Amino acid sequence: MHDDMVQKIKADHGYQKLVATRSRFGWTLTWMMMAVYYGFILLIAFNKEFLSTRIGAGVMTWGMPLGLFVIIFTVLVTGFYVRRANSEFDELTAAIRQRVLA
Repeated sequence: MHDDMVQKIKADHGYQKLVATRSRFGWTLTWMMMAVYYGFILLIAFNKEFLSTRIGAGVMTWGMPLGLFVIIFTVLVTGFYVRRANSEFDELTAAIRQRVLA
C-alpha cells in the first residue's frame, strides 16, 4: 500500500509542478548566493588594494561594507526562500495531500 501511495504522488501533476518549481527556485537562489560569496572571495584574492581603500576620511575600508553586504544578502535570500516555501510550496503540498488521500 505504501508503494501505491508513492506512485500516486509521483503521478500527480501538482507534485511534478511542485518539484520543478521548487528546484528551479532553489537553484536560482543558489547561483545568486554563489555569485555574491565567490565574487567577494575573488575580490579578496585578487584585489586586496580595493578592499583596503578607505572610505572618505575615516578609518573604514571597502572590505567592511562589502563583507556586511554578503552577510545581509545571505539572510535576505534565506528569508525569501522561507517565505515562499511557507506560502506557495506549502499550499501545493496540501493540495497534493488532499488529492492523494481522497
